Amino acid sequence: MKSFSDFNLVNATNIDEAVTALSGNSCYPLAGGTDLLGVMRFHIFPREMYPKTVVNLKSIAPSLHYLKEEENVLKIGALTPLEDIAKSTAVKSKWGALAVAAHEAASPHLREMGTIGGNICQHNRCWYFWKEENRFNCLKKDPKGLCYAILGNNKYHSIFGGSSGCVSVSPSDLAPALVVLNANVVTTKRTIPIEDFFAVQVAPNGFGSTILSTDEIVTEIQIPAPSPNSKSTFVKFALRSSIDFPIVNCAAVVSENEARICLNAVSGTPKRAQNAEDYIKGKIINEESANNASIEALKDAVALPYNKWKIQIAKAMVKKALLALA
Repeated sequence: MKSFSDFNLVNATNIDEAVTALSGNSCYPLAGGTDLLGVMRFHIFPREMYPKTVVNLKSIAPSLHYLKEEENVLKIGALTPLEDIAKSTAVKSKWGALAVAAHEAASPHLREMGTIGGNICQHNRCWYFWKEENRFNCLKKDPKGLCYAILGNNKYHSIFGGSSGCVSVSPSDLAPALVVLNANVVTTKRTIPIEDFFAVQVAPNGFGSTILSTDEIVTEIQIPAPSPNSKSTFVKFALRSSIDFPIVNCAAVVSENEARICLNAVSGTPKRAQNAEDYIKGKIINEESANNASIEALKDAVALPYNKWKIQIAKAMVKKALLALA
């Protein structure tokens, strides 16, 4: 008899084979493994959702591990490690927010393992969802479940309400940088604007954090060249800055005619700060204007009982990001 932890491993030899292998029930892709291996090790999912088949994408890594600039578009293979992005001279020179975000993600060892595709596809963070041995059959796992964080310990959860009734937060460091840089996500089925890529799925329709179907694989990230004279940056607040998921992070791009600001770890999906963008666009960035923009960014925030403090952190991150671009 198979145990709870038994699974089949498929070492895909090409993308088509990987897609075919993922078409069954409870099949999961394995890239860098920094997300999925934690799920498997600690039995996060219910037994019926536990991986029956793991499709190893690292066996096709050479075809999806690249970083190149073509026709004013930066193209990054989905299996490119974060450390490669952080060290890239080209990324640093034109897409600064992305380089900083990649450098700020996790620890040096995990940046060598974790990939850009995995970073944007990882599961949202909530200690009820991630509790070992599936202790809580939360809303993401069970259509009859509850969002325990709403009435429980929610000090790190959403400050912009729930998505599909769930107040977990998107943990990606690269996501807000990709949002402000107008990236597109290329998959085996389609090309998706990055702002449309993220979604909080709850049972019975899945429990992922993107709109990907189960047999759909991210193959490439495409980022257009920034407009002339634009500058971008990324800032992050975490309890242990070298290894932790963000409490709040923020990316921003400003130019003469445009401002794009995105917060993350504050909601189920990356959160564009459009009120702040409208306020700061065309203004000289200084202490006063950056502070006012930070207030605008959080004017629609709705805190839970134990996370009001995150609003102040988010304001500080918006202000810090803008002042870095002054």
